[in-house]
Amino acid sequence: MEIISAKGVELVKEKANSPEEFFNRSEVIYEDKGKEHSFSLLYLRYFDENPEEFTPFSENPVIVFGEEEIMLKDMAAFIALVKNPGYKHRKKVYINDYEKYKELYTNVNWEAAQQAFLKLSNGKRFDLESTLEFLHA
Repeated sequence: MEIISAKGVELVKEKANSPEEFFNRSEVIYEDKGKEHSFSLLYLRYFDENPEEFTPFSENPVIVFGEEEIMLKDMAAFIALVKNPGYKHRKKVYINDYEKYKELYTNVNWEAAQQAFLKLSNGKRFDLESTLEFLHA
């Protein structure tokens, strides 16, 4: 599987009675067996307010490569896909429980994740040969 891009966005209210402004959407676009797919993770925005509780990072942006800033919302869907390979068969996942969100980030090999995002930030694809390289036992 080749990761083409990983990006997060803060949703904005489209309708007056919509709660969208409270959510982030993180999306990974990848190619698997010659076909392009996307996976989105939708979650409550305030989950990202204290990344030091579940990552080695104290604030957003969590990674800076020169002028490129990587926010936690940019990484969330990528991490979810790595931790849950079955998500390849889903287009979207919604997480509204803080403990479940924090669980996404347990046992993550952050050095490997940073290397993947360094390559993606340079406009290159990242060849995800094994999800195991992103996990600590």
